[in-house]
Amino acid sequence: MSHYYQNKLKLAIIGQSLFGQEVYSNLRKQGHRVVGVFTVPDKDGKADPLAVAAEKDGTPVFKFPRWRVKGNPIPEVVDAYKAVGAELNVMPFCSQFIPMNIIDHPKHGSIIYHPSILPLHRGASAINWTLIHGDKKAGFTVFWADDGLDTGPILLQRECAVEPNDTVDTLYNRFLFPEGIKAMVESVQLIADGKAPRVPQTEEGATLISKQILYHAIHNWIRGHDKVPGAWTVIDGQSVTLYGSSMLAGQVPAGQPLEIDGASQPGLVTKNGLVLYGADGKALLVKNLQFEDGKMIPASKYFSSGESTSLDLTDDEKKMAEEIRSIWKGILSNVPAIEDTTDFFKSGAASMDVVRLVEEVKQKCAGVQLQNEDVYMATTFQDFIQMFVRKLRGEDQEEELVVDYATKEVNNMTVKMPYQCFINGKFEDAENGKSYDTINPTDGSVICKVSYASVGDVDRAVAAAKEAYEIGPWGRMNPRDRGSLLYRLADLMEEHQEELATIESIDSGAVYTLALKTHVGMSIQTFRYFAGWCDKIQGKTIPINQARPNRNLTFTKKEPLGVCAIVIPWNYPLMMLAWKSAACLAAGNTLVLKPAQVTPLTALKFAELSVKAGIPKGVINILPGSGGMVGQRLSDHPDIRKLGFTGSTPIGKQIMKSCALSNLKKVSLELGGKSPLIIFSDCDMDKAVRMGMSSVYFNKGENCIAAGRLFVEESIHDEYISRVVEEIKKMKIGDPLDRSTDHGPQNHKAHLDKLLEYCEVGVKEGATLVYGGRQVDRPGFFMEPTVFTDVEDHMFIAKEESFGPVMVVSKFKDGDVDGVLQRANDTEYGLASGVFTRDINKAMYVSERLEAGTVFVNTYNKTDVASPFGGFKQSGFGKDLGEDALMEYLKTKAVTVEY
Repeated sequence: MSHYYQNKLKLAIIGQSLFGQEVYSNLRKQGHRVVGVFTVPDKDGKADPLAVAAEKDGTPVFKFPRWRVKGNPIPEVVDAYKAVGAELNVMPFCSQFIPMNIIDHPKHGSIIYHPSILPLHRGASAINWTLIHGDKKAGFTVFWADDGLDTGPILLQRECAVEPNDTVDTLYNRFLFPEGIKAMVESVQLIADGKAPRVPQTEEGATLISKQILYHAIHNWIRGHDKVPGAWTVIDGQSVTLYGSSMLAGQVPAGQPLEIDGASQPGLVTKNGLVLYGADGKALLVKNLQFEDGKMIPASKYFSSGESTSLDLTDDEKKMAEEIRSIWKGILSNVPAIEDTTDFFKSGAASMDVVRLVEEVKQKCAGVQLQNEDVYMATTFQDFIQMFVRKLRGEDQEEELVVDYATKEVNNMTVKMPYQCFINGKFEDAENGKSYDTINPTDGSVICKVSYASVGDVDRAVAAAKEAYEIGPWGRMNPRDRGSLLYRLADLMEEHQEELATIESIDSGAVYTLALKTHVGMSIQTFRYFAGWCDKIQGKTIPINQARPNRNLTFTKKEPLGVCAIVIPWNYPLMMLAWKSAACLAAGNTLVLKPAQVTPLTALKFAELSVKAGIPKGVINILPGSGGMVGQRLSDHPDIRKLGFTGSTPIGKQIMKSCALSNLKKVSLELGGKSPLIIFSDCDMDKAVRMGMSSVYFNKGENCIAAGRLFVEESIHDEYISRVVEEIKKMKIGDPLDRSTDHGPQNHKAHLDKLLEYCEVGVKEGATLVYGGRQVDRPGFFMEPTVFTDVEDHMFIAKEESFGPVMVVSKFKDGDVDGVLQRANDTEYGLASGVFTRDINKAMYVSERLEAGTVFVNTYNKTDVASPFGGFKQSGFGKDLGEDALMEYLKTKAVTVEY
């Protein structure tokens, strides 16, 4: 560990917050000695995170309320500080004023972190002003403290681009927090090594003023003030505060014009919100509006607010209304009586009263989904009761789902494909407005642009899933009703199976007939199978030794885990979604799913169908995007309790590590394979040839359980290879939508290139290329079915998975059962395996000794929704399908009762 050989310092950490805690912990990991932590006093009995970490480590902790009185340092505080003998003060975030005799006391002085690129935005709220001024770059500075306001010499600076829809939170979480921690640690080491610079700050550019009111400036002003104090404008003669701004990408939806005082052109009230235009003609979207009387409405309802029909309350609802009237009275104690027309805010309520009202109502009426925003949107008592009852009845849900489709005339039908993120029951653009092209592997053409989810989108999706699980109808639903919804979802998938199969085919390259039967067909079966499990999840009663002489009962309960993350691969986009999601939902969890970046479209179509099936909002969330961003954030997120992953072994290991380090979330992994298929001379040759080819070329070889290596008994080897090549020549390679096609394109260009390189390595190592190994001479990502023989155990292609249409064949001596078993098991993988023989004793002997999660005897690829599926060794752990899969998404609680 190289850092143990570097120079080290004795440090005083002065500051607070989670950021301060992380800086402290990382400096200790680097071998520096923290001789004292100086932080703020406990608040409401709760210590600051920095204090918690330091006290746990036994580091001296000082919690001074202040360092000065009437401008003079407090002698006792100064003496306590000097006693620790620090050589450097490190100030990651500090809200207290520290005297200069403390700043200058250590041998190396003091360094401070500031969240702007100094000299820009000195002083407080630097991140806010970065956004308000519309800076193209954000960043931070580590500087040497002096007696000015953030004017000391610069030690180190880092910067990043400001994304179009960045907020204070996204900037902080994406860059300023994680990179700031690293920079503070790096700065301390530079000082320890005597290499730290001191670059004087210039006064040039110390202020930055936006000179043009362009669309991005309006957007920056709104988000920079969201939600306090609030950016405002004048509409129809009254001040209106604007909340929730996002850049508008693509075509502006239709709407009704709205005059905005001082705007370059009228705004537009659309189904998605209020569109505002800058002087440059570009547009942004505002979500909510708040009027002078405190009432807030969705911007999309500007012209229709107040038009809803008044509800007649039942007797039970009237009793609840009176209980809520008492809550209002308790808060608005200055009001003689709560009338129907009493306005919450005009009666003197403030933001803390909103929180109290929401929490008291939720406590009285368990299960009602109520948010602070609802109070602002129903400010009078009668409006509040009407809103509350609508929520109680479930009538607030549901506006019709708005979907912007990418449409395509293909396969003798019009396919309608959602392309946006699906979060909390709605399709919406990624927070940062980014998108990417998804490609048709048949010809390399662009199908459509798809939203490219950000870390902020992950956080919103997880929050929606958490709320749906904890307080939404899904968590309270009778299991049989939950099963009914999943049955309905399966029925809708069946109704749309031709469209789903067509989308799957153009997005992944799957042959249409296979997509219809397997990709989509098995997905439907999976949801029906797990729908049947919903009301059969049960525990046990257990006799215990302590039962006498007392009367005791011990029983177990199976409970859902909470919010689950699912990350799926590109080879079976819809089926992999179904295998994991169906079990997850049947168990009562909510989920956030990331489809493979190259095959997102059937997952998004599935999201649309889930709404039509009546799945409550927030239960299912779909985020297309990169594994490095979306997948990593899901692995790290503290509110996720389980992550199910199918993909490569190296990525699986990374996910497992992240899940452990974040919050020790439960993990199930279905990873790589190099599945052996042993073909004995006493096999049914016709069947062995047919199934052996299927074991390799099924779904163009993009099959996790594909036979990665065939062992053929020597006496039949040559005949077997001859028969295989003869059959390959009959295979039709072409358009996957052509019903007569046997072999479609590989999923994407990078994978095709990898397969061609794999074949080149096989030839270089001395294996015999009997057939194929080349790209097909036509547009698209087509590869010839390939056969290698004379493959020796040490070769790369004998050990590594191709994940493509490459048959890798080795001979074994006649009768050498144990020898071929040893070779078959000589792999770090253990996903699947197979054996062909007419000798049932031999078949059972081999199947017992093959080290794999699935063994096929005289068949291959025969999976079923009721049979557990998963691997051994570095092929992962945990199961998909069958009752075992359900257990992956449940936890067991033991309850003991004495009576």
